[in-house]
Amino acid sequence: MTDPLPRIVFMGTPEFAVPSLRSLHNAGCDIAAVVTVPDRAAGRGRKITFSPVKEYALEHNLYLLQPEKLRDPAFISEMQSLKADLFVVVAFRMLPEIVWRIPPLGTFNLHASLLPQYRGAAPINHAIINGETRTGVTTFLIDSKIDTGMILLSRETEINPDENAGSLHDRLKEIGAGITVATARGLYAGKLKPVPQKKIPPARLTTAPRIFPADTIINWREPAVKVHNLIRGLSPYPGAMTLLHRGDSNLRLKILESKLIDDIREIPGLFIRTEKSRLIVSCVSGAIEILSLVPEGRKKMSGSEFLRGFDPSGWELA
Repeated sequence: MTDPLPRIVFMGTPEFAVPSLRSLHNAGCDIAAVVTVPDRAAGRGRKITFSPVKEYALEHNLYLLQPEKLRDPAFISEMQSLKADLFVVVAFRMLPEIVWRIPPLGTFNLHASLLPQYRGAAPINHAIINGETRTGVTTFLIDSKIDTGMILLSRETEINPDENAGSLHDRLKEIGAGITVATARGLYAGKLKPVPQKKIPPARLTTAPRIFPADTIINWREPAVKVHNLIRGLSPYPGAMTLLHRGDSNLRLKILESKLIDDIREIPGLFIRTEKSRLIVSCVSGAIEILSLVPEGRKKMSGSEFLRGFDPSGWELA
């Protein structure tokens, strides 16, 4: 016999949240409402776009709320009136205490790391950038701080050697959907006992802050493995960036895919063309072959396609 299912309010925005909403819905949870961000104008044409969570809610006729302010008394009153057992949060805004305290069973969040490691906005990116070989997902009860609440469930998975942030994101959103349903079932059935997060000395605690443009710049004077990890940790978005310059000319490149080459020792930042079809850049302790990139103002292309119309002679990497 399966555990009974709670009445929930689901809160989320991006594609990462959709599998969890779908899984809760398909499992038969009574979804009292879906809460997502207000519609925004995006792109050059300033076209109004819906969040992926809103698109799912509309497609399945789920009651939808898009509050501008989470402390709005009207929104809080409506949340109270829904009489949900539980609030479920996946990739949404930070909730004020007056909201997360409403449901009798509490509010839990799905986070894309094995807490307490990689608390913050970009755990998937930072895990790959730091060369981790394992990561996972965690559900925890929300409290007044960021990603510090009592642990409910977690699932671990390997990070493949050449996996990028995009492919890991897609795997974790599905793994996360599974433990989101298990967490909702377990809490409602009274079978889950929240446990405090492990206490780790600050020097051993790795965080995952938001990625800013300055964090995406490649330093070719670092070991090749570190450059490779930065590239895959930022791919496909926002992308690792580098600047080519020759005299007064500059060209920005977004590097999306790379391959480690261990047997090359040259001046860091130097272009090396072992063959016309290969674009190779030296680093400290090895080199990087650029497999795909996006030149400024152009579309994605392979390294060999880039070389057909670009001679790197005389150009330097910043």
